[in-house]
Amino acid sequence: MTEGAERIHFENSNEIGCFAKLTNAYCICASGGSENFYSFIEERLGHHIPVIHGSICETRLVGNLSAGNKNGILVPMETTDDELQILRDSLPDTVRVKRVEERLSALGNTIACNDYFALIHPELDKETEEMIVDVLGVEAFRTTIGSNALVGSYCTFNNRGGMVHPMVSTGELDELSSLLQIPLCTGTVNRGSDVIGGGLVVNDWAAFCGNDTTTTELTVIDAIFKIKDSMTEENEFNKDMKGALIDTFS
Repeated sequence: MTEGAERIHFENSNEIGCFAKLTNAYCICASGGSENFYSFIEERLGHHIPVIHGSICETRLVGNLSAGNKNGILVPMETTDDELQILRDSLPDTVRVKRVEERLSALGNTIACNDYFALIHPELDKETEEMIVDVLGVEAFRTTIGSNALVGSYCTFNNRGGMVHPMVSTGELDELSSLLQIPLCTGTVNRGSDVIGGGLVVNDWAAFCGNDTTTTELTVIDAIFKIKDSMTEENEFNKDMKGALIDTFS
């Protein structure tokens, strides 16, 4: 397991959240990338969860196009039969795989989730919401993040905490934290980028972000997601630090 958030790039792109989907039960990486990328991920995750090479809708954008957690993964209806079969053959038997008929087909951009809840784009179909609840086994909340409907792009969660767009107000942050029952902070990745879902993938014990992510940004990531605490007894997030992080990035 990793000892904190680590920097990585995919084919010289720092938007690794576009090319990977990381949960507590599996990691899907876009096929066709460099061996360095795969060996880096395999070395850190391969002893604990399957690392799967694949594509979705015949593209490398596996992070943008899928939404998933330890219970399941949702992909657009345009995902091919072969792509679906690779996922089903490679994922643990406990992980459900479903195609979704949804106009807003970039599911990774419109859904942000952990193992217990999902924030979803306000305009997702009712049938899509029902499938999110059923397949992922979560509560679903229609909302925006700092007035952005693309909730999957502007926030990232694990079961220990979450990071959201830096323009989210303190009041909205507190309200969201109370709703989700996890500590939240505002922040950025890749030297000031607010597209957190594009530049960061995280589960309960590992986090990977783009190469441009600064040391300060890494410190915030480690603190809010409790990556360094994952091998020890979980500590309650220090409220003073939470306030300091909010002040720093608001």
